[in-house]
Amino acid sequence: MVATRTLLLPVAAALVMGFGLTVAVAAEPPHAPAPAATVAPNDPFGEQVTMPEMTVVYVDGSGQWDNAFETILAALKSVNGTLDKLGVKASGAPMTIYTSTDDSGFKFQAAVPVKDAPSLPAASEVKVGKAPSGPALKFVHRGSYDAMDTTYEAITDHLEERKLEAKELFVEQYMKDPIKTPEDDLVIDIYVPLKDAGATVGQKGP
Repeated sequence: MVATRTLLLPVAAALVMGFGLTVAVAAEPPHAPAPAATVAPNDPFGEQVTMPEMTVVYVDGSGQWDNAFETILAALKSVNGTLDKLGVKASGAPMTIYTSTDDSGFKFQAAVPVKDAPSLPAASEVKVGKAPSGPALKFVHRGSYDAMDTTYEAITDHLEERKLEAKELFVEQYMKDPIKTPEDDLVIDIYVPLKDAGATVGQKGP
């Protein structure tokens, strides 16, 4: 899989600095193309929204793009396991908060929203925190995780064309349980938080 998500984080800096964005992709061995993504007529693309404040239980992680989805699923299973032991129910769809990316890999938080912050053991790898909030653009991807390259290319083009300044993170929220849903049937809301608070006025969010 081409690590197209790496475009989103550098693009914010490139827009601020006023430089063009150039991405070099190393040659890869031939492989079968990812299944094509599908689009529903009412799916938002670049919809202006406000991400609400929410408490999440999460675990920090890192991975390589070659097995990114498996890495994320393992992290979400760890969070779910902790919530089950505590008897805490999720109050929203699980999400991945990408905090750093490069051509080979990424750092992230696998997070599950909860109504109230639970008490966790001091030595627990699972933590309690806040999900990103504030102005953002919302996009929707339908289909496999590997097929998201095309979606992220379109998002990057959207930001560049409109000269929008993204914060150096982005969020994927899984509207169908990614652990139980066949990968080709995933529905993923993508949130790209913006630096300019005056750029968005919507009130919808994850």
